[in-house]
Amino acid sequence: MSVPGNINTAPPPSSFDTNTEFYEESRWQKLQRRLFEEPLIPLGCALTCWALFEATRSMRSGDKHRTNRMFRRRIYAQGFTILAMVAGSAYWETDRSKRNQFNELVSDREKKDKHEAWLRELEARQEEEDELRRVRERMIGRRVEEKMGAREQEERFKEEVGQDRGGVGAVRSALEESERRRPILEAVRVLWEGRR
Repeated sequence: MSVPGNINTAPPPSSFDTNTEFYEESRWQKLQRRLFEEPLIPLGCALTCWALFEATRSMRSGDKHRTNRMFRRRIYAQGFTILAMVAGSAYWETDRSKRNQFNELVSDREKKDKHEAWLRELEARQEEEDELRRVRERMIGRRVEEKMGAREQEERFKEEVGQDRGGVGAVRSALEESERRRPILEAVRVLWEGRR
């Protein structure tokens, strides 16, 4: 329920905040997709690592010819890896553009779904607020009715006791009934004449 004058502009928490798959592809899924799209690049990296490993073993054993051969193989493997990257980039360019278009369509659909889910959640919250408002209004109405009923009972009690005509608990005038009927100036004149 919003409070008048509330300046907090942050959106309320959503039930979708903890679902990371709702937002993006996981790293493992991305790695698997990339390995499937360009399998020659990891192969070239593995060949390069193997050539370096064999070169270090031959250096330790002291075989200079094998060491030179392994360093040449490392260079060939690195060249193969770079060539695979360039060729794969050229080969997969159309597929990547299609993939990007597909990803855009998927992300648009996900955004639309998320927006619709968010609207449904906001509508549910609004219904809850409306229900709470109706309950509060009913409670206030009952209290008002109870107060009106209590006031009516008090008025009836005053009538029964005679309090509305100056009965029990009423403040009465110090003047007698005959004094109330005479005007004040006449009462003053009578008092003045009585002192003489």
